[in-house]
Amino acid sequence: MNVRKSFEELRIVFMGTPEFAVASLKALLDAGGHVVAVVTAPDKPAGRGMQIKKSPVKVFAESQGLTILQPEKLRSSAFIEQLKALTPDLNVVVAFRMLPEVVWSLPPLGSINLHGSLLPQYRGAAPINWAIINGESQTGVTTFRLSHQIDTGDILDSEIIDIPNQETAGELHNRMMPIGAALLVKTLKGLANGNLTPHPQSFESSQKHAPKIFSADCEIKWNQDSRNVYNLIRGLSPHPGAFTFVDGKKCKILLAEYDSSTLDGTPGSYVTDKKTFLKFACAKGSIQVLQLQMEGKKVMAVADFLRGYHFK
Repeated sequence: MNVRKSFEELRIVFMGTPEFAVASLKALLDAGGHVVAVVTAPDKPAGRGMQIKKSPVKVFAESQGLTILQPEKLRSSAFIEQLKALTPDLNVVVAFRMLPEVVWSLPPLGSINLHGSLLPQYRGAAPINWAIINGESQTGVTTFRLSHQIDTGDILDSEIIDIPNQETAGELHNRMMPIGAALLVKTLKGLANGNLTPHPQSFESSQKHAPKIFSADCEIKWNQDSRNVYNLIRGLSPHPGAFTFVDGKKCKILLAEYDSSTLDGTPGSYVTDKKTFLKFACAKGSIQVLQLQMEGKKVMAVADFLRGYHFK
């Protein structure tokens, strides 16, 4: 679709909530983008004290003096009227809730989403985690138009990102933020210039998915190859954290190394010198723990943990 406005003239409604989205909002503003409003999650109680907490996007938007909308329900007539009054040319969506059609189709140019994978691979809520859990050596970021089915709209642009063997989900997330933000700005400028052609996503039988991660997905299955266990650990680090049980207590393993040599004992059993060394047996190979977090305790290097822990 040809746009008759320059990038700087486009009236943008930005929609996002977590830290990942802040980089994109900042990049749009730094590039001269005209953000007429920011839509983010309502403030909610968090932490042990259950104090009201603002989303990272709201905190940043307030620092920039931007108009902020926090609807409880995206289909509410009051929210829809607020959007219409803003007369946006397009919505930009980064790490936000699924939008109803009445919202994503409202602006003349529709809604542009930034996704943390190379679509059509890894559609869903947790693309960064699942790419690492599955042992991928590459992933990427993609900009696309929102449509009826989640993460299926026409692709606008993308960029490949290599995944080093030792990188965790948290590290990839942080590295991906500025790359995705730059791609988003490039995409909007391309749309404004009329030199960017959307193309439909392909649908392949080999397609991999990235569904929301639940607690059951995080429990380590020691009857696997150590490389698979290692990928699960780094794919869930630092949050929500892959876990096992030590002396009946939940233990998150946040950093580890894998070894092809198999330990004596059943998968899930461990050996330790009670000083610097803690190693778990897998069906094939083993996992040496580098950093962990016992239930109710802080994150610790394994040597610090072993110095103060008394095994049953």
